[in-house]
Amino acid sequence: MSTIMQKIKEIEDEMARTQKNKATAHHLGLLKAKLAKLRRDLLAPPTKGGGGAGEGFDVTKSGDSRVGLVGFPSVGKSTLLNKLTGTFSEVASYEFTTLTCIPGVITYRGAKIQLLDLPGIIEGAKDGKGRGRQVISTARTCNCILIVLDAIKPITHKRLIEKELEGFGIRLNKEPPNLTFRKKDKGGINLTSTVTSTHLDLDTVKAICSEYRIHNADITLRYDATADDLIDVIEGSRIYMPCIYAVNKIDQITLEELEILDKLPHYCPISAHLEWNLDGLLDKIWEYLDLTRIYTKPKAMNPDYDDPVILSSKKRTVEDFCIRIHKDMLKQFKYALVWGSSAKHKPQRVGREHELEDEDVVQIVKKI
Repeated sequence: MSTIMQKIKEIEDEMARTQKNKATAHHLGLLKAKLAKLRRDLLAPPTKGGGGAGEGFDVTKSGDSRVGLVGFPSVGKSTLLNKLTGTFSEVASYEFTTLTCIPGVITYRGAKIQLLDLPGIIEGAKDGKGRGRQVISTARTCNCILIVLDAIKPITHKRLIEKELEGFGIRLNKEPPNLTFRKKDKGGINLTSTVTSTHLDLDTVKAICSEYRIHNADITLRYDATADDLIDVIEGSRIYMPCIYAVNKIDQITLEELEILDKLPHYCPISAHLEWNLDGLLDKIWEYLDLTRIYTKPKAMNPDYDDPVILSSKKRTVEDFCIRIHKDMLKQFKYALVWGSSAKHKPQRVGREHELEDEDVVQIVKKI
């Protein structure tokens, strides 16, 4: 591990010394590829002799979605968890109070949202410092990241945390790169672009591919992609997830300072201790999780509005709905009756491919 960290530092130092221009793009691309591979080795699970992920980090996923609280020590993550979920997570004025991962559950708009209070992240976590490896590995299992910032400390904390998460392949509030990478058996490296490429040329692409021992591939760029974008696609293990910046302790700053912070994108001001704007934070979490509530209607009965079936907005067909209730339901499925905004008339008879909308009501009709 120390050897990997030493190599990472050497590459980062070399990148810092290298001027960024067209002449050095090839060299920098190669260094970035080497760095990505080393970081992947750090994230790889330890061997049997090396122990597990660490006590308190093996948290079973429960509920309909998972939100991870990430932040530097003593920014108020534990207080926020206590106020939102009623789960006890030790709170103290000294740093590093939470040494394990504390889970809690919020029931909001019918959905059960698991909230994880992760131990305070420190600079260098992505390189194995502190318990950074376990913290960030657990963060990768979440559906949304909630970065808790202290309003009275420099906003540079935001950039430092982003850098740590980026280093472990978590891409915040970003879409996957719009480029195609396809390996082949022969023909060398072919690069085509539908736009003017200012960051990647054929030599840089070849250098990056060579680092991964890829000598034959077709790459198509549909926007002005960077070396980092190409590396992300080749690595294939990047996670793209929404992120909210909860700026805590706003009761300790001036109105002018609050107005400056208000210009941050994806920002939500709160005071966990005084319970200011916690409803606003929950609304934002709901918006970023992008969940769909579907109500069930048994035959000849009223819909059950108290216990909706929760689906991801990306997987919300009738088939997804059936699988969410029970994996064997599709075997007996004949058709479904749907009431709501996705139905052209009420009720509409639909098949398993029909896409549902939030707060639709569904009745499944089974084969006789």
